[in-house]
Amino acid sequence: QVQLVESGGGLVQPGGSLRLFCAASGSIFSINRMAWYRQAPGKERELVAFIGNDGSTHYEDFVKGRFTISRNSAKDTVYLQMNSLKSEDTAVYYCNAFSAATVRDYWGQGTLVTVSS
Repeated sequence: QVQLVESGGGLVQPGGSLRLFCAASGSIFSINRMAWYRQAPGKERELVAFIGNDGSTHYEDFVKGRFTISRNSAKDTVYLQMNSLKSEDTAVYYCNAFSAATVRDYWGQGTLVTVSS
């Protein structure tokens, strides 16, 4: 089992920055990939970015050049640095961990990001 807890969300003005945190606990050795997803009101949940165990990263086009995913050396905390925020970035952001050993996705409870003036 893996537990994920997000934090760092809040209200920010357009053009501003926020840093999200995801703390993982439990069987973190089984995690192969960690990711951030988001779900805006009335929309489907969508992938934002992910980071693999080898440190490789992937970003969806709508955040490239603005968001950065990273993790600490212990691999138990993942960050999402969000710069140049736009109103369309408003959403609940969810941390995700995938385990190939159990073929299972784990989810946090989400943290709300609101971009508004």
